[in-house]
Amino acid sequence: MDKIFNGVFKDKNVLVTGHTGFKGSWLITWLNELGANVIGYALDPYREKDNFVVTNLSSKITDIRGDVRDFDKLLSVFEEYKPEIVFHLAAQPLVRLSYEEPRETYETNVMGTVNLLEASKQVESVRVVVNVTSDKCYENKEMIWGYRENDPMGGYDPYSSSKGCAELVTSAYRRSFFNPQDLDKHGVALASVRAGNVIGGGDWAKDRLMTDCITALQARKKIKIRSPQAIRPWQHVLEPLSGYLLLASKLYEEPKKYIGGWNFGPEESSIVTVGELVEKLIDCWGSGDWIDTSSNDEPHEAELLKLDISKARYYLNWSPRLDVEEMLELTVDWYKNYQDNNVYELCVKQIKNFIKKG
Repeated sequence: MDKIFNGVFKDKNVLVTGHTGFKGSWLITWLNELGANVIGYALDPYREKDNFVVTNLSSKITDIRGDVRDFDKLLSVFEEYKPEIVFHLAAQPLVRLSYEEPRETYETNVMGTVNLLEASKQVESVRVVVNVTSDKCYENKEMIWGYRENDPMGGYDPYSSSKGCAELVTSAYRRSFFNPQDLDKHGVALASVRAGNVIGGGDWAKDRLMTDCITALQARKKIKIRSPQAIRPWQHVLEPLSGYLLLASKLYEEPKKYIGGWNFGPEESSIVTVGELVEKLIDCWGSGDWIDTSSNDEPHEAELLKLDISKARYYLNWSPRLDVEEMLELTVDWYKNYQDNNVYELCVKQIKNFIKKG
C-alpha cells in the first residue's frame, strides 16, 4: 500500500489534528498503512465504541490529547515532533450543537485554525498543510447546481459560518504568510478541502443521520427522520480521504501547482434525499422502517446542497469510486461486524478494497 500516492507519506512525520474523531480515525488508519509516522492531536474520543477506540489506534501512533484552542500546547507538539505534512481536522462538527454552543464552535473552528496555521508558520519542518473545512462553508442559496471553489463563503448557522470563517482565515494566511510566490522563503504549501456528508463505520456522533439509523436498526425500532426531503451530497468517508491524501502528495511534490481550495464530493447520482438514503440503508440492512418526525420548531438546516468537483476531476484526476449502494454496503458491513472482529483489520480491508476500485 505504501506505493500509492507515489510513496510520499512513507517514513514522513504526519500530524493529524482531530484524529480521535470519525474522519480522523479513518485517515490515521490509512496513513499508518502507508508507512507514515503519525502524530495525533485531539480531545478524548466521545464513546467507547468510536472507531478510534475499537480499532485500538492509540497503540499504533503517537497519540496526544490536547485542544486546538491551546496554542502553547499545540505549538509544543509541532516543535517536538517536527511534522512535514499536517492535516487539520479538529473541529466542533455539528450544526445543531452549534446553536447550543456558538461560542465554543467559533473558538474551536476559527481560532483553532488560526492556532494551527500559526504553529505551521513558526516551525520550519512543515511543508504541506491541508485544512479540512466543510461543504457548508459556502453561502448556500440552495441552488440546483454545485458550488465551485471560488464561490463566496457564508453560512446560516454558527457551524456553517465558522467553517466559512476558517476558509477566510486560510486564504488570509496563504496570501500573507504562505504566498506561493514566496515559496522559496517560507516553504509551506497550504490548501483547504471541502467534502460532502460522509458516512461509514464507527461514527456515533449525536444528531448524525447514520448514527440515528444504525442505533434504531440495532434496537429494532423505527428510525426517526427530521427532514426526509433534504438533499445532501452523500459519500463514504474513504472518498474524501482519498482526495485529501492525493492532494497532500501533490502539494509535497509540486507545491505551487496545487495550492488553494478543493471540493471532494460525490457523483450526481449519489446526491439523494435523506428519505431515499434511509430506504436504501434499510434494504441493505435487511429490515427496518422509518417515520417522519419533522417539526417547524427545529433549528434551520439547509434543504439543498451540492458540490462541483470539476476542479479535482480535471487537475488531480480524482473522482468518486462508490455509488450509493456500495457506500451503504461498506457502512453496514462495519456496523454488523465491529463487535466480533478485529476492527483495525476490518478497516484496512475496506481501505484495500476501496483502492482496488480505483
